[in-house]
Amino acid sequence: MQFRAVKGTNDILPDEVRRWQRVEQTFRSAMALAGFSEVRTPILEHKNLFVRSTGETSEIVEKQMFELTRGDDVLVLRPEGTPGAARAYLTNSVQAQEPVSRWYYIGAMFRAEQPQRGRYRQFHQAGCELYGDPSPTCDAEFLDLLHGFLKSLGIIDVTVAVNSIGGLESRAAYRQALTDHLRPRAETLSDHAKRRLEDNPLRILDSKDPRDRAAVADAPSILDSLNDEDRAHWAAVLRGLDALGTPYTVSPGLVRGLDYYTRTVFEIQSSMGGLGSQNTLIAGGRYDNLLKSLGGPPIPAVGCGMGLERILLALGETPVARPAVCFIAPLGERATLSGLLLARELRERGVVSVLDARGNSMKSMLRRADGLDARVCIVIGETEVDQCQVQIKDLAAHTQEQAARVDAAARVLEIFATPPALGSNH
Repeated sequence: MQFRAVKGTNDILPDEVRRWQRVEQTFRSAMALAGFSEVRTPILEHKNLFVRSTGETSEIVEKQMFELTRGDDVLVLRPEGTPGAARAYLTNSVQAQEPVSRWYYIGAMFRAEQPQRGRYRQFHQAGCELYGDPSPTCDAEFLDLLHGFLKSLGIIDVTVAVNSIGGLESRAAYRQALTDHLRPRAETLSDHAKRRLEDNPLRILDSKDPRDRAAVADAPSILDSLNDEDRAHWAAVLRGLDALGTPYTVSPGLVRGLDYYTRTVFEIQSSMGGLGSQNTLIAGGRYDNLLKSLGGPPIPAVGCGMGLERILLALGETPVARPAVCFIAPLGERATLSGLLLARELRERGVVSVLDARGNSMKSMLRRADGLDARVCIVIGETEVDQCQVQIKDLAAHTQEQAARVDAAARVLEIFATPPALGSNH
């Protein structure tokens, strides 16, 4: 029997990992510059955390969570990052330590859904959460930060869709208006939407079914149901985005599918990479009632999640070059011991060094150096050991020189500091 990766999961091999690292490092840098610090939460959480936060009628809770039972504990593999971060914030009483907290995370998430392009059972998400600031300025800065992050990656064809779903009072008023609009059209709805009409009609706005989209096409706008306080917050968010010059589109039908959202919600989408209907790269919004619903104080918050697989699909297949490599090819036992010391010395100076200690022929080792795209190959034979020298091959310039063993590391650094000639493969 030959084992395969579980359906909906993927092996990420080294050449591909470098593309992931580029995205992750760009995200970490963007977050650090905005004062965010990394948090790491468990992959396992209690199921009730997601029932309480995400909502009993959400797709995630109803259909997509991987459950594990251990004694009386019902645990799940985390399907998203925000509830776990909120739980960690409350568990550790962070609100008593600082008035505003800025956190980000990167990690694997799990949903039991039908795998397709851009949607997997194990996927990877980066996200950021900001606790303690209720201001609309915070929302605008947050959106601009995310838009700038995508631009820095080279994803420029993006749409920033933004909406307000108001607070509890506004949403209750809109729920009634939407229900009144949909009830006369109930027979035209999909079976899924018919159930949602009774328990959560706002979710019908998210439906991709053509029947449901036709029914909500002329539905009243949630923006018309905002009370004065919610309307003022929404107007201030737009003023902030305008002041920053952040491009955006007001999308009254955008509600997001999770119960904890309040006021500002957004999706950042891209047509790059041929993602089709799975073109949302970043999604999130404000959730001022989430921490209270989890048993904490009424602390305002805003956050988002982004699918790293989708971002990589949007970026295309452009490879990320390996770091410059120095390959050490020793001939004989004494040469191997000398190469062992030289490899450590080079690494201490920040040079990626690979020692081939297999005892293969020089031809075989040079072939391996070429396979690694090594910039430099250092050859050490018995003669070089006796004379305290090494041979240094600049594989990009196709040159070779003898150097004293004590000067070898410095000479490699000099070569690495010289860009390869045009037309070189290195």
